[in-house]
Amino acid sequence: MKHIFLVLFTSVLLFNCQAQEAPKHFSESALNDTFIALDGTSLTFSEILDKHKGKTILIDVWASWCGDCIKGMPKVKELQKAHTDIVYLFLSLDKSEDSWKRGIKKYDVQGEHYYMQSGWKGAFGSFLNLDWIPRYLVVNPDQSITLYKAVKATDKNLKAALVK
Repeated sequence: MKHIFLVLFTSVLLFNCQAQEAPKHFSESALNDTFIALDGTSLTFSEILDKHKGKTILIDVWASWCGDCIKGMPKVKELQKAHTDIVYLFLSLDKSEDSWKRGIKKYDVQGEHYYMQSGWKGAFGSFLNLDWIPRYLVVNPDQSITLYKAVKATDKNLKAALVK
């Protein structure tokens, strides 16, 4: 009898599990989350996006302490060489602004940089369901999300999203 119950219980779980569709637009809370620019000014994510309206944006959520992020940087630099018309936004989850700035310099990260002061569990990180970095997103010129999740700069979906 125990085996029958287990099979029925497993079947119920399988039928109720549905993959969540990736969002096509940022939530209001993610858009209102604040980031720190290199010059120390505070901007909402919405303000950052508005600076690049009409352009495709690749977002790289990273940290200078993250080994996978650093390993991916040469691949990101290859993308930058191949797709010079794309805006590259680097959103840092470093533990401090000082370590963030040192990491940019140490790894010669070229692009636009912001510090995610709200961290993993803030509004932006929660919207992304952050569970790993690096995390790459691609945003269309109309500010809709083309690619919601890639964790490798070599991801074929990431590359495809950049050529649309």
